Amino acid sequence: MDKNKKLDSIDKYKIKLGLENMEKASKILGNPEKNYKIIHIAGTNGKGSVAAFLEAGLIEAGYKTGKYTSPEIYRFNERITVNGEEISDTDVELYYERVNKALEEKNIELTYFEITTAMMFLYMKDKNIDYLVLETGLGGRTDATNTVTPVISLITNVSFDHMEFLGNTLREIAHEKAGIIKKDIPVFFADDNPDLL
Repeated sequence: MDKNKKLDSIDKYKIKLGLENMEKASKILGNPEKNYKIIHIAGTNGKGSVAAFLEAGLIEAGYKTGKYTSPEIYRFNERITVNGEEISDTDVELYYERVNKALEEKNIELTYFEITTAMMFLYMKDKNIDYLVLETGLGGRTDATNTVTPVISLITNVSFDHMEFLGNTLREIAHEKAGIIKKDIPVFFADDNPDLL
């Protein structure tokens, strides 16, 4: 079977904001995201560049580092890397099957992004990484990645994007991005707009 045939059959553009299903899925999978330190990145622009810089710095410092970004530029495997090496086609199929089987048994249906996020969390646990550089997919507050407790939260900037989901004003959009901020966790905000700060 084609490595991504089942995964590719899922509607990539279906969006369901909210954390309930993702929290259930993580629990069923044994909360794999609790096995490594996470740097969580939100923002309108620059998330991918910041993720790449952080990944390179952590690898250079000797840490086994995972990175999760989206969307891919050329192929799905780019989304999930460990020390700069993309997940293999075989592992894409394997982790899809593992996640799908576990969730089918509990009758939990996830969106494409939720499934790929769950696959990634499990893969990173099995790879025994030290750090995960984790990029949000859409917004922050209700994004599938926001079930984690990071060691650092980072918001690159806030501009008008995905207004149909995040709001019609910069303040509303900033509220959604700020959803990755957690109590007693350091946060960095790289935007110079004082109203948003």
